Parts: sequence; C-alpha cells; structure tokens
Amino acid sequence: MNTLVKLNCLIVDDEPLARKGLQEYVKDIDFLQLAGSCEDALKAASLLREGNIDLILLDIHMPKLSGIEFLRTLKNPPLVIFTTAYPDYALESYALDVLDYLVKPISFDRFLKAAQKAHDYHALKYRAPGTPDYFFIKCDHKYEKVSYSEVLYVEAMQNYCILYTTGRKLITYMTLTGFEEQLPKDRFLKVHKSFIVSLKKINSLDGSEILIGTSRIPISRALKDEVMQKIMGSNLFRR
Repeated sequence: MNTLVKLNCLIVDDEPLARKGLQEYVKDIDFLQLAGSCEDALKAASLLREGNIDLILLDIHMPKLSGIEFLRTLKNPPLVIFTTAYPDYALESYALDVLDYLVKPISFDRFLKAAQKAHDYHALKYRAPGTPDYFFIKCDHKYEKVSYSEVLYVEAMQNYCILYTTGRKLITYMTLTGFEEQLPKDRFLKVHKSFIVSLKKINSLDGSEILIGTSRIPISRALKDEVMQKIMGSNLFRR
C-alpha cells in the first residue's frame, strides 16, 4: 500500500475557527491534501463539481442546508467524516454510510484515527488494475496483508468490523459497506446487515443460517431469496 497517495479533502463548516483548526490538522497529515474550504453546503456543492474530492470534512449545523441534508442530495458522494458539536446525530449519520463522526472539540489523535480510516478505505477501493489476489487493511497500528482466498467472513460491530480468515481474526475501523463495495462480488456476498461471507467457504445451509467451519452466520429475512439463489442457483440437485 502506498501511504503517500494523498486524499483531496474539502472542509465544510460555518465556523471560521473550526475551519482553521481542521486546515491545520490536514496540513499535519502527509496523506491528506487540502483541496478547498468553505462555510456552507451550497459553496461545497460548487467545489465538488469543480474538482476531484476524495473526502469531505462536513459540519452538520450550517445555514440554509444542514450537512445531513446536503449529503442526501449527493448521488455519488465521496468519503464523508462529520465534524460537529452535536453528538445527537450519530445514528442518523451512520445510516448515510458516513465514515466517521467527530464531536467538537476534536483532538488531533481522534482526527488522525478518522483520517487513517479514510485512507485505508480509499486504498482498498482504488486498487490498481492487475493488483494481485490480496489487499491490505490497517489493524492495531499496522497494515495486514490478506489474501482473498483466506477470507471466511466479515462481521460488523458498532464502529468497526471483524475480518475472520482461515488463521486470523482482524479488527479494522472500516464499515461493512466499505467491504461490500470493494470485495469481489463474484466471490463474496452480503447475507445480513452485519455479515458478508465468502461463497467458496460456505460448508452448508441450515434453515436461515450459513455454516462456515464452526461458525453460524444468520441470513436476513429480506435477503434470503437473493442469498439462496446466489449460493445454490442451478447447482441444487432435486429429487
């Protein structure tokens, strides 16, 4: 993984001091590049149209249009980290697949953790063509190399995921949505709001559960028909 690949950041906050603080944080992190800074969502929309933005540091309470309302208007938003003085919108923000939620005053170490999560997500998403059959994820302050063939399943927890492999259990601050978008769709399948499984690692199906080794993974009712078709398809032998 090339840690020198820079993410172009856009800061959107109606408070001048907050913008200045975030600008200083961005300048102190080598893999972030400040691409713009503005005080409201309307100007942010214009900057998004003009340039290549990888990450938005987005306030929630702003004039005319809130950060949440603004995010809902974007068809293909870049990565988003909310930076707000209000902790009450955390659940709503994660429903919008926001990468992280930082409550002001934001310490540098907390900001750095969120930035590293964005970097890891971006690196996984934009693998170069011809990349070998493995990827890297950040776990416990280091990058772990993982072969796709060793992945058993991914489980989402509160604000992190556990990646289960044939020999390891890795904890990473990525969202399940991030894994779903980047793992090869012909090899991996989301079977529940909290689980993605490797199709090749499935041993059997038991009612509404998938068995992988000694693990039992639930199949959600809403996804069951799709999951059964994807797993078995025309390979089901009938009497």
